[in-house]
Amino acid sequence: MRDSKILFVDLDATLLSDDKIISAKNRQAIHSALNAGNYVVVATGRPVESGRVVVKELGLTMPGCYMIAFNGSVLYDCSADRVLCQKTIPIQYVYQLFDKAHRAGIYIQTYNQAEILTEKHSEELDYYIARTKMKYKLQQDVSMALEEEPYKILMINLENRQILEEFQRTNAAWAEGKLTSFFSCNEYLEYCPLGVSKGAAVEYLCRFLNIPIEHTIAVGDEKNDISMIKSAHIGVAMKNAVEEAKEAADYVTENDNNHDAIAEVIEKFVL
Repeated sequence: MRDSKILFVDLDATLLSDDKIISAKNRQAIHSALNAGNYVVVATGRPVESGRVVVKELGLTMPGCYMIAFNGSVLYDCSADRVLCQKTIPIQYVYQLFDKAHRAGIYIQTYNQAEILTEKHSEELDYYIARTKMKYKLQQDVSMALEEEPYKILMINLENRQILEEFQRTNAAWAEGKLTSFFSCNEYLEYCPLGVSKGAAVEYLCRFLNIPIEHTIAVGDEKNDISMIKSAHIGVAMKNAVEEAKEAADYVTENDNNHDAIAEVIEKFVL
């Protein structure tokens, strides 16, 4: 299906409204795109389990539906309910990063297949689960409790982004050649396996599905969406996107995430 188009769409503040709802118009437009033989890929920093909740609620379980989870650490076939590709963080880097976060006094969490893993109940944890509806497990020592290598590590600061920025700068030399780090919003500093990004996932899926990159459209609003926006043939930033995403985009939507911007994109570039 080399003539088909493939739409990559971020979740939070892109497909989802501020109150985490998918509008009827966006929903209808997505199904119109699929019924016309195109592909739709949900691209999120969320874990697979959290993304699957949205995917199922949208009805994106038919052939042609895929998900990029953990910012590209996992590529998932929604129809077949199987993982296509995955990358993980070596355990020794998990140990070291948790230790560095503890020394800096920064909240840190990681994940198993279905849950958040963290060491204490905190304001940051409550903030995160309110937005993802995920379950969590408290462990006295997360890095020792992991049964397998995780897909990503997340640090949260709700009041001062500069603390996270300073952590990223201070540890840049250590992380080089080991991990990829980026902000997915002002409060979240993420560490993923080396080379992982939404943009790399776009390129992988195009090769996997044998779809030319010229047939791709990607929509996002945050800094972790920039690689995806740049990799796609048509990169779209939301009206409510950060300035860096808008500067990277070929098109900025007239509507925001609360006013059917994804329907606008599908009508303009897919159908």
